[in-house]
Amino acid sequence: MERTAYPSDLTDAQWAVLEPLIPPAKPGGRPRTVEIREVLNGLNYLLRTGCAWRYLPHDLPPWGTVHSYLWRWQRDGVWERLHAVLRTQVRQSVGKEASPSAAVVDSQSVKTTEKGGLAALIRARR
Repeated sequence: MERTAYPSDLTDAQWAVLEPLIPPAKPGGRPRTVEIREVLNGLNYLLRTGCAWRYLPHDLPPWGTVHSYLWRWQRDGVWERLHAVLRTQVRQSVGKEASPSAAVVDSQSVKTTEKGGLAALIRARR
């Protein structure tokens, strides 16, 4: 039975880009019983709506399953690899070199008070 799509669900074109980048199931052990596309749809739903884990809709995979994939992929470096590949594809699609040649770091400080240190904590005299 097909479920109604959420606005945060992956399109077929987006899934076609991501599918080859998702690591396969580990050999041995229990086979996967959940569709990885639905796990990603669950993560997208959570990020777009800001809901709590336990409030994921029941037609998406269980929140514990989505949560475990998120942290397993974080630990295994899957998100970094996905980001690197997608960044390269986006840069090449707009006619830039695959990797950036420069970076800018801004370390500007912002004053919060006119006085600093103990002077800011001591009451003014009358």
